[in-house]
Amino acid sequence: MTIDPADSADSATPSRSGISRALSVIDAIARGPHAQGVSVIARETGLPKAVVHRILRELVAENFLAFDDATKAYRMGPGALSIGLAAMRELDVAAIAHRHLVALSELTGQTTTLSLRQGWSRVYVDQVLSRQEIRMSVALGTSHPLHAGSSSKAILAALPDSEVEDYIAHHRLDGVTDATITSATTLREEIGAIRKAGYAVSVGERQVEAASVAACVHGPMGQVIGSVSICGTKAMFGETSSGRLGEQVATAAADISADLGAVRDTAPKRKDTP
Repeated sequence: MTIDPADSADSATPSRSGISRALSVIDAIARGPHAQGVSVIARETGLPKAVVHRILRELVAENFLAFDDATKAYRMGPGALSIGLAAMRELDVAAIAHRHLVALSELTGQTTTLSLRQGWSRVYVDQVLSRQEIRMSVALGTSHPLHAGSSSKAILAALPDSEVEDYIAHHRLDGVTDATITSATTLREEIGAIRKAGYAVSVGERQVEAASVAACVHGPMGQVIGSVSICGTKAMFGETSSGRLGEQVATAAADISADLGAVRDTAPKRKDTP
């Protein structure tokens, strides 16, 4: 790709290189909710329309962007997709998330975990153990259904309604403990509460004496990757501390998602307080 040297004279920020301007145009399109026209892109980037138009023309010629003649709007093209897929293949989610697990464990004093989604289940892939004498730990590599425990429910609640209904329709909601949700109606209500709060809570649902909070981790295309959790004993998780820990785990999940390339569109949701 070539950038016309005259762009420097046209740009409102002449100190920016041609590559920097091109990347800002790509970023504006990638982060937009739909295809965008020249005027919108110029406004988002702060670049003159003439400069934006030249950059767009070059990117379309290189097949990096696609142009819709009917709407006069630009979107990501096949070239961008191939680069994005290559980047996704290189993502080591556990390695990227680990420093956040460490920070979250130090902040809360509790064990923190990372689970990855595998179809209709999820698997523990990493944990940072609490330094307390009495602490929770999980068995890495073990698989768990998506309706039992906070790490599972955080993933399920982040899926589209159609996938949630598919899970309920084709999977038995078996009880892991007496506290596990086994009713489809109750599970739907729980999913609504998780979406409102921004995190999931479990008290004895997967392990009788355990409690945890968890939030979903998203990938660069918004896909559900897995979840991060804070876990401890029931005695460590009162109603007040669960809300505080829930906000902290939601923030950590958002930070991990951002490091994976997900767009950070909103702050973690908080429970309503009276």
